[in-house]
Amino acid sequence: MTFSRLADRRPVETSVERDDGVVFSLRGAGGGADLPHDLVHALVETELGMTDGIWGCIADGVVWTTMRHVSGRQPPHAAERSARLKRERAAAIQRAEGVADLVARSARGATVLPGEATALDLPPERLAAAAAALADAGQRWRALPVGESWTLEWRPAPARSGRRRR
Repeated sequence: MTFSRLADRRPVETSVERDDGVVFSLRGAGGGADLPHDLVHALVETELGMTDGIWGCIADGVVWTTMRHVSGRQPPHAAERSARLKRERAAAIQRAEGVADLVARSARGATVLPGEATALDLPPERLAAAAAALADAGQRWRALPVGESWTLEWRPAPARSGRRRR
């Protein structure tokens, strides 16, 4: 995943190369000094070991409507697989959105109600660690010169403390 730092709030173009060699361009929200929404997901999902969130879905073959195929041969029945995975993982995807939102708000110092973290079934110390990592990433992003890129490899951290992976 390669995220380019833009000067204004126009949509961010992210280059994504899956393990099968297929390359997509993903258009998402962000730009300027704010971390792009898709980068927030990548960082939070990696930190928390979430393999069935937005980026885990992309790695497994989901193609969102904001994605444009750039190169590489897609596997047979890719569209059907994508649609099936979206249906099967709808709850996990919704949960990933909630987790990313909560961690991002926490990283900015915004109010997070105690019940919100409890509802996500993640240990508070892990959420706090993810928020600290995201705050550090925000500083790194703001320091990145306009026009430069930040490249990440999708490798979520293993689930910790015996809890099942989500």
